[in-house]
Amino acid sequence: MSDNLFSLPEPIGIPVQGETGTYPVGRIFCVGRNYAAHAAEMGNEVDREAPFYFTKTPENAVLTGASVPYPPGTENYHHEMELALAIGKPVFRATSAEAWDVVYAYGCALDMTRRDLQIRERNKQRPWDLGKDVENGAVFAPLTKATDWAPDNHKRIHLSVNGEIRQNATLDELIWKIDEIVSHLSGFYHLRPGDLIMTGTPAGVGPVLAGDKITGGIDGLAPIELELTAAE
Repeated sequence: MSDNLFSLPEPIGIPVQGETGTYPVGRIFCVGRNYAAHAAEMGNEVDREAPFYFTKTPENAVLTGASVPYPPGTENYHHEMELALAIGKPVFRATSAEAWDVVYAYGCALDMTRRDLQIRERNKQRPWDLGKDVENGAVFAPLTKATDWAPDNHKRIHLSVNGEIRQNATLDELIWKIDEIVSHLSGFYHLRPGDLIMTGTPAGVGPVLAGDKITGGIDGLAPIELELTAAE
């Protein structure tokens, strides 16, 4: 019997195509500035020395189709469409070949961002948490197993707001590829099942407002959708 003073919310489980069980969300790692055009639109240069990361709290994740309130503390809330990968085996210091082997599944994801807070804190050389780790700010569509889908370069990644295309690119624009990301990140963490990695967003990010409907997709994966309601 647990002697905890109170209960914590259970992290969500993401549906997996062809499975009755769900993929439990453990840790969420996010790769920053992984598309050159997006880095440029944010006033940054691409750094090929090594990828860098930030994290999102699993309790802040929601599933596609959710309707969530416009978040507090921001006047510049941005969409970011991403390819997410789900780890399926424990791995530490993976080689490139091992990195491919531990990817269990892929899916569409949204990295919602309080851009004004991110930029404010970044300019003061402070952590980005208020800008990036937003309640309801990590959104996941159903996953497709790696045995059924591969992140080929030609595959399109796109996002629309109220039917208007905002982001439109292909996966060949990823600076750090899937095996490079897993290999590098596993040099710092013992990656394990439940770990999700969001691989960065292409150019075209921009603000959304209460009442907006966000839709996105990647060729061959289940699409993603989010609706913003009035602020609380």
